[in-house]
Amino acid sequence: MLKKLAIATVLVGAAVALMTPAQASGRMIKVYGADLASADRVAVIVPGADTTAATFEDSARRPGGAARALLAQAAGLSPGTRLAVVAWLGYDAPPTWSLGALTDSAAVEGARELRRTVLDLHRHTAAPIALLCHSYGSVLCAAAAPGLPVSDLAVFGSPGLGGARTATDLAGSPAEWSSSGDREPVTTVSRTALTASAGTPAPASTPRGAVAPGDHVRAASGEAVQGSTLRVWAARGRNDWIRFVPHTRIGPVGFGTDPMSRGFGARHFDAGAGGHSDYFTPGTPSLRNLTWIALGHPARVTAAPTTP
Repeated sequence: MLKKLAIATVLVGAAVALMTPAQASGRMIKVYGADLASADRVAVIVPGADTTAATFEDSARRPGGAARALLAQAAGLSPGTRLAVVAWLGYDAPPTWSLGALTDSAAVEGARELRRTVLDLHRHTAAPIALLCHSYGSVLCAAAAPGLPVSDLAVFGSPGLGGARTATDLAGSPAEWSSSGDREPVTTVSRTALTASAGTPAPASTPRGAVAPGDHVRAASGEAVQGSTLRVWAARGRNDWIRFVPHTRIGPVGFGTDPMSRGFGARHFDAGAGGHSDYFTPGTPSLRNLTWIALGHPARVTAAPTTP
């Protein structure tokens, strides 16, 4: 009891200290690499806090740069595979130093938008879809995943996965989404073709429209995923500060279950010695393993040597 009170005091104190006004991050979705209609595999990168439209393309620490790094790695590992990478900022990512980053409100709202995007992708491609979810983005993906037609869910640098107690929960029945509070879908969606070897941008094609409102409701039947098996992956770099975040939930504050816990049941992959924003850094075990997951080669993913 005293331990819980101590944790609650720390979390509430942090919440009060971090109550800086949250600002809209701007929303953007871009598709890189292979055309969706002809892709063999599709990966969706879901970023965490402090991601904005203004910094979308900045380095491998941001979704656009991460997409390019993933494509470049895929070109080296499996040059014959047509991989499409969706860099997804379809929600208002909270600033790291804000109350929003301590609660799941932005993640729950973003989960509705992610479901819409994935269902739209599923209509445009028959390729398996993998979700690659970083930090606060993993909270969002955990809320969105049940019932979605995806083959793999990889969470890394995660502060916790909310109400999911085991990996099986993420592959279970679809979440119940209410149509009453839905926002309009993302409108800034463009396709950027990249050369597989160099990752240099080619002229963008005609922007693709976003998902129509209400598509997430049709997903609630779960018909598209009956009989499917979701592979759930988790990783944490040895120098990732997220390890110090308490995996508990007190009222609206905190994110609960640690996907790296032994009892959760995720497949732990090697993320090397990287820090919190290093998972897509070229030359790292984390990028190589995330690429194998995106390419659909689970046997080639190297396991974490020890649980961080």
